[in-house]
Amino acid sequence: MTNPPSPDKDGGAGKRKAADRPISPPPVKRKAQSAISKGAVASFFTPTSQKPKDRTVWMERGKDSSPATLLVGRFEPEAGESPEKRDRKKIAAFDLDSTLIITSSGKKFGNDPADWKWWDPSVPTRLRKMYMEEDYRIIIISNQGGLTLHVDPNSKAPKNAGKAKVANFKQKCAAILAQLNIPTSIYAATARDEYRKPRTGMWKELCDDYDIPEREVDFQNSVFVGDAGGRTARVLSGGGATAKDFSCSDRNFAHNVGIAYKTPEEFFLDEPPREFARDFDLATYPYEHGEKETEDEVLFEKTNERDVILFCGPPGAGKSTFYWKHLKPLGYERVNQDTLKSRPKCLKAAAEFLDDGFSIAIDNTNPDPDGRKEWIELARKHGVPIRCVWFKIPKALCEHNDAVRAMNKSLNPEARTILPPLAFNGYFSRLREPTAKEGFQHILPIEFKFRGTKAEYAIWAQYWS
Repeated sequence: MTNPPSPDKDGGAGKRKAADRPISPPPVKRKAQSAISKGAVASFFTPTSQKPKDRTVWMERGKDSSPATLLVGRFEPEAGESPEKRDRKKIAAFDLDSTLIITSSGKKFGNDPADWKWWDPSVPTRLRKMYMEEDYRIIIISNQGGLTLHVDPNSKAPKNAGKAKVANFKQKCAAILAQLNIPTSIYAATARDEYRKPRTGMWKELCDDYDIPEREVDFQNSVFVGDAGGRTARVLSGGGATAKDFSCSDRNFAHNVGIAYKTPEEFFLDEPPREFARDFDLATYPYEHGEKETEDEVLFEKTNERDVILFCGPPGAGKSTFYWKHLKPLGYERVNQDTLKSRPKCLKAAAEFLDDGFSIAIDNTNPDPDGRKEWIELARKHGVPIRCVWFKIPKALCEHNDAVRAMNKSLNPEARTILPPLAFNGYFSRLREPTAKEGFQHILPIEFKFRGTKAEYAIWAQYWS
């Protein structure tokens, strides 16, 4: 007969002692990853009295009553700037990313404020020499579309995420300026407004800040250095290739300001210039005529007692301007979806005008045959011919025109805001050339030619997008 297990001292029977358990190594604990940098931790435990003074002062700016979109940081070294050094008319302005600095991690964009290094070791030495020995005012001018200074209260995005990005950017820039250690400022445009390069809003701000009248700048010796120069791709002799630049905004900015432009490779490494190309080149559209010639120019004739004129053209092609200058004087009533807000309302308004005996102009984009078919059938139903005015304008030029209109009140009688890229991409992806087979009596193609005063051309003939 088997004896029952004897109870242990706690009264339990048959319990296995800890020493009897199989022995195995404890699980390896994963080290918690902290988002706080070592520098931040050290700074936290450093007494305030022992912390170095932050020499960079930050400001936010905006136009009129709009929320601020321009971030400005001004650095003054401990020694300050002597009065005789303040009156500088030569300006050397630089883009920031991929021009003065790159990420030390190799990432395209670094979120860590410590993730940066000089684009080339020669950069800080060159900038200090320009300030100390060549009497240049050194400025940083950068587009920073990833930053948001004031979050839209209706946005569903996390509020703190935007604040953290701005704080990290300020910390990084403060470190850059401290290493450079010369009086300078950084201007960062965070929105697609008048501050964003190639527009000149940041340039005007720096001239005001340093009390330099724009006309007194030493344009001949000033320079802007940036990596967005519109350089084309090229195949290297030893194999491999160099990618094209993502845009031409830095070269265009320098053009607008009226100063020389150089890429970082040209400026810091003395490399020869590379070939470049612009999607839209102002040189293609010179000012060719005077105001009298513009007023007398006839682009459209009314050939029917009553008819429908259907526009086909992208946003920014000049359709509305064409209507007001050439069709309104001939008695045409305008039907426009931007005003009426929906296609059914446009069709209803057009039918009412035709019932009342008016000729009408359909001032919409109408890129595809299916959309144009509704208007052709409406004209047929009312027994009137329909003609098409086709605006054959390239996308880059339309984007330019749209930006000019939105950024200049004198050229924007309808107070239109700038359109997103989707508006242009959507039109050109759907575009099918209009043909007479669709039912048009006639198709009138319109090529772009600047038509306006010399003062208006001076505004138009800058790069805006």
